[in-house]
Amino acid sequence: MVYWNKGSDEMRSDCHIHMVLDGVQWKNAIARHAQGPDLDFIRRALDSYRAQGYTYLRDGGDRWSVSKAARDMAAQYGIIYKTPLAPLCKKGHYGAFIGEAYEDLKDFAALVRQHRENGADFIKIMISGLMDFDRFGVLTEEGLAPAEIKALIHIAHEEGFAVMAHANGARTVEAAAEAGVDSVEHGAYLDADALAAMEEHGTVWVPTISTVGNLRGKGRFDEDAVVRIFESAAENLSRFRGYVAVGSDAGAWAVGHGCDTEEALLLQWCSRERLEDGNQRIRARF
Repeated sequence: MVYWNKGSDEMRSDCHIHMVLDGVQWKNAIARHAQGPDLDFIRRALDSYRAQGYTYLRDGGDRWSVSKAARDMAAQYGIIYKTPLAPLCKKGHYGAFIGEAYEDLKDFAALVRQHRENGADFIKIMISGLMDFDRFGVLTEEGLAPAEIKALIHIAHEEGFAVMAHANGARTVEAAAEAGVDSVEHGAYLDADALAAMEEHGTVWVPTISTVGNLRGKGRFDEDAVVRIFESAAENLSRFRGYVAVGSDAGAWAVGHGCDTEEALLLQWCSRERLEDGNQRIRARF
């Protein structure tokens, strides 16, 4: 099935990718870039995006400068490419495998200023853990305190950056939305209050539902848990009336660069016009 009309004027967007990863095995993917970005890999990935009509990519960042190298090359492929350079996580919390860690708010502010000097397009913060794909309703760790989330977003905004937040769990997402975060990535296990907060504050939700959808029937994790996680996200998407953007989380397991899976899934709950509205909002902010 074709989900994109090559004859249209639409700027096809993937608002959440990870060029540093390959969709197969994250440790091996990272090792590929240990001595510097693998430019041949990046070229092949950009070729795939171009072949599928993508003209805007927003990377979640990495600490090996892979996304920066991809941004430097993307114009050759007719692609606008945005990166936070490296995502920022609190020391001892989720995200250190791919990002840079800060000790406290003063340290975070210094990293934000350093990112500005180094040419970051926006700031990505890691404020919760991941879903435990073997146990429905469980996160690998809970989110940061609401006051800390608010401070992180305020600091980044004061430096002129839009903020992308890796966030799961209702209270974490609600706190981020109320603090004015520009986009929420993933957003598992939300409730009515969290959805309402995103709607009220104009937060763009990038649900990356293909990361769960592509796990179904693969035997990698507990099948019942995976199906329930997917159904929970689907129910929330059917209830949500705010902005939704397409972000595949390409590079995550079984999500290849340039794939159509995310768009295909989201079209079950969101019209093409609504998705393009969310994508445009990401492009305008980031």
